[in-house]
Amino acid sequence: MTQQLPGDGGLLELRDAIQDIGVLPGVPADDDLEDPPTEKAWVASVKAATTTYWHGDYSSLSGTLPLLLRDGRAVARETPTDRVWRQLALAYQLAACLATQVGHPDWAFAAVEKQLAAAARASDPLMEGMGVSTLSWVLLRQGRWEQAQDVAVRKADALEPSFRTSTPTQLAVYGNLLISAATPAARRDDRDEAIQLLTAAEAAATRSGAVRAYGTAFSPVDVRTQKVNIALAGSNGDAGQALAFAGDVAVADITRPVHSAAYRVDVAQAQYQTGDSEAALATLLEVESEQPEWIRFQTLAAATVREMLESERRRSTPLRGLAARLGVDPTL
Repeated sequence: MTQQLPGDGGLLELRDAIQDIGVLPGVPADDDLEDPPTEKAWVASVKAATTTYWHGDYSSLSGTLPLLLRDGRAVARETPTDRVWRQLALAYQLAACLATQVGHPDWAFAAVEKQLAAAARASDPLMEGMGVSTLSWVLLRQGRWEQAQDVAVRKADALEPSFRTSTPTQLAVYGNLLISAATPAARRDDRDEAIQLLTAAEAAATRSGAVRAYGTAFSPVDVRTQKVNIALAGSNGDAGQALAFAGDVAVADITRPVHSAAYRVDVAQAQYQTGDSEAALATLLEVESEQPEWIRFQTLAAATVREMLESERRRSTPLRGLAARLGVDPTL
């Protein structure tokens, strides 16, 4: 399944902004650059772009993110403060996430390299931790499961906070790394390890409470949604257990729209696997109504629809309309 954003040129501009040849050693710099925005205006733009990402508006983000990266590099040259480097790291984190979502993990890997470099310039070990969490996700999407688990575990161990004196933000970064490690562990059929990692993450979330930091969110409900995903992963996924875990998730408490949608796609897969095709279709149609662009890039949603089509015998159903919109052959 190949999906594109409207106006695919935005993605090519994103690639060029990530793989900026002007920053390579030995390449003459382009001196004909417009004046960059002020630090305050640019930081506000990074915040707005983060909100756009978590609302699933990829077309809009792909149009604004290339300029955001270029402006960020210019702001960093003129005002190389820790705050600017931290925000530049967040901008590259957005670029890595968007590139991964739309099927370009190689671009994402290059963006993570720049995210980690900017975090180092900011002297911010927690930002570096989020960079490694992003890296783990990129490696997961590249099929490098063992490496994805290993880098996240090692960084979590390096940043493991004291539960007595740690700040909520420290716990949030640590917990996100544990979640990042749990997913590839489950893909590798190491379910016991995955559950242990999520148990530790949930303990951290209980201690931290709901936290928004470094372009993401962390809370007990965020960890509980991942239990559903973990139960479905690997060669011996357990859809019944996934639905049991889903019973502990209050969807209204999930603060990021895209995260809520991803969780419900997992639930739809579990519903289908337990024989409730009507509920699965209803869940997917609900997600599509809220996230029509985002869902087109979700391989699990397409896989669930494909499986449902193979057992569908009627010629005209809402399922076939959904299949066509997701790029799945509705004639199956």
